[in-house]
This record gives sequence, C-alpha cells and structure tokens, in this order.
Amino acid sequence: MHHVIIVGAGAAGLMAAGQAAGSGAHTLLLEKMDRPARKLRITGQGRCNLTNVAPLSDFLDHFGPNGRFLQQAFSRFFVSDLLEFFEELGVPTVTERGGRVFPASEEANDVADALVRWAGQQGVTLRPRSPVERLLVEAGRVVGVQLSRASLRAGAVGDRPERSGFYRADAVVVATGGASYPATGSTGDGYRLAASAGHTIVPVRPALVPLETAGRVAARLQGLSLRNVSVRLWVDGKKVDERFGEMLFTHFGVSGPLVLSLSRLAVDALRAGRCVTLSIDLKPALDERKLDARLLRDLEAHGKQQFHTLLKGLLPQKLIPVCADLTGIPADKVAHQVTARERERLRTWLKDLRLEVTGYRPFAEAIITAGGVDTRQVDPYTMASRLVEGLYFAGEVLDVDADTGGYNLQAAFSTGWLAGRSAAVSANR
Repeated sequence: MHHVIIVGAGAAGLMAAGQAAGSGAHTLLLEKMDRPARKLRITGQGRCNLTNVAPLSDFLDHFGPNGRFLQQAFSRFFVSDLLEFFEELGVPTVTERGGRVFPASEEANDVADALVRWAGQQGVTLRPRSPVERLLVEAGRVVGVQLSRASLRAGAVGDRPERSGFYRADAVVVATGGASYPATGSTGDGYRLAASAGHTIVPVRPALVPLETAGRVAARLQGLSLRNVSVRLWVDGKKVDERFGEMLFTHFGVSGPLVLSLSRLAVDALRAGRCVTLSIDLKPALDERKLDARLLRDLEAHGKQQFHTLLKGLLPQKLIPVCADLTGIPADKVAHQVTARERERLRTWLKDLRLEVTGYRPFAEAIITAGGVDTRQVDPYTMASRLVEGLYFAGEVLDVDADTGGYNLQAAFSTGWLAGRSAAVSANR
C-alpha cells in the first residue's frame, strides 16, 4: 500500500513525486517509458528553457484566459523558488534575451538528471516501463491504479509483490503530459484516465506548432530565417493578433518563435473552418510614408542598377526573386524606369507579404498540447479533482498552455509542486 502514486515521470510528475515523498508520504512514481523525463531532455532544442523572469501579471497573460487558474500555484511556487530549487540541486541558471532562463550548462539532461536524483533522495520509488491502464475508483474516491495487461505480459512487474498489476494508494496524481512528441511517451494517456473518472476533456489539438501555407512561396524560401519582422494573423478578414520577432520558412510553410506563438489561434480557426492568413511586415520599423521615401531615395541614387541589384539593400538574397515575381516588376528592369505604380506595389508587398494558412503540423511536431482536463473541475488551491476524492492533476494534462519562453515548464513545475504536497496531505489525513 502506497500513500501517493504519481502517474508520469516528466517535469510535473518528478516534482510532484519529490514533494509528496519529502512531505512524508510513501510515494510510487510510475513511468510508461524505460527512462524518466524523456520529453524534458529534448525541450528547448536540448537546452531546456526552464522558466521566464517576467513578473507574475505578464507571466499569466501568456496563458490567455485560463491563466488565472494558475495564480494560486504560482503564488506558492514561482520563478525565484524554482531557480533556488535548481541552484540547490547543483544546476545554476542563466537569463537570456526575453527573460528566458536556461541551465548554465545549456544541457537539458542536466536538469532531468538532477530531478531524478533529487526524487530518489526524497525517497521516491521509481518504476519505469509501467504504463497505467486505469484508475481504481470506489465510492467516489480513488484507491489506486492498474497497470496495462501488456506490460504484465512483458514481465514489466518483475518481482514486485503486485504481480496482478494493481497498486493501491490513498491519493493519485496524474501527470502524464499532453499528446505532443508522442515518441517520448506523451500519447494522451492522462486524458483517457481523467475521462474515465468523469472529467470533461477540452478537445486537444497541437499548440506551438508550425503552420502549413498555400502555394510555392514558402518552399522557395525554405531555410530562410527572418529577424525583427512583424506578422499579423487574419481570420475571416479580421486581424486577431500580431507578433514581432523571428520566423522561419520551411518546405511546408512557416515556423519559428513568432509563428509558434500565433499558432494557437490559427489552429483553432482552421478547426472551425475559417479562413486564416498571415501578413508579414518585412520593414516594421518604417511606416508607409518613411518606406516610400526610402524607396525613392534608393531608386534615384542607384537609377542605373537593375531592380534585383537594388533589392540587395532591402532584402535577403533568397527573397529577391520572390519579390520580383510577386510584385510583377522585372528583375532586370533598370531602377530609373520603375514607375510610381510599381514602387507602390513594392512598398505594399514589403509591408504586407500574404500567406494563406491551409493547415498545421501534427502532434509529433508540436511543442505542447492545447486542451485537456477542464480546469473548472480542478481545485486551483490544491490541484485536486472536484469530482473524485484523492485524485490530483499536474502539468500539461490540464487545459492550460502558453507561448514559448519558459512559461509552460514553470506551469508544470508549479502545478507538480502543489499537487504533490496536496496529495501527501490528503494521504496523511
């Protein structure tokens, strides 16, 4: 008999397990994969963007309307607490542009390994290769979990006393992650477990995900990264968001931090059958009047040059033939022959390069998952289920997600911290 069982050994699960064990609860951590924290080890392109030093109000804004659900968790365990936590584990951190915090070593494995060691030191029993098939609920209270029959047939239980695959406990924390990067074990198991206990699951879909675009423009620009550009997101002809930063063209469309931050709204609009368009402002530092004056000066100063040569002062090389084609200005046209109407088309194109969004990449390419366990059915002060006594949730399985920048990992750690401690209190009681 265990006091607390944690399902899922990712960022939220490891934090929850360590906090539960450190609070005096006999804690069992069940992980379906052969190694804990597999997704954490690849996050941030292997560098692990732990959190962000933005103040609380700004931090919550990055989660959208559901951000207020996290206010209590953040009030208990937030950025300064997390940085001190990792400092004590021997993982110093550095803060980079945009307030993003990384381990000083720039190695996500250092973060994952430190968490696993710490959990073990707290007294957590870790069982890898132990996928949970279902929650055991009796008379409105969770009393344990059952492992999948496949894992039992494969001998995953080994010499454990629970050869039947049943583990009884006073409290269970579901911290199985979302559905993104399924190769790391995040295959949406937590949604199934929560639904079986009566919880509503807000439809899950990829978030922080690259977008697919129509036509050949993106493919022609494949590999081109643009910095300091502005991108507006249009839905059914109405501007719904605008971001400034860096983007990347791919063979299928667009990606990069700026696009990923816009993708949540784009995905939801596409799923609703609406028309989605991106408008790229290649010269956001110049308004229409100033840009027109700049073009006039360039055309007058370099009147004998061909149009494509003139564009070298305005655009990356890869964009020049695309610009000539889309504006209809011949690449070999002499600059002083460019008409006022052609100059107007060029100015408009520089401020409004349009791409029709036709789709989005699958979960395997999404950084996180939107949707999940409806937060209205979870107590924000404890992460406890409002429907089943002794059941708790933490991390990405909840319907909370944010922009890139470290916000999502902080939410995982904070909700894990709160769920683990709350579960220990419930079990001890």
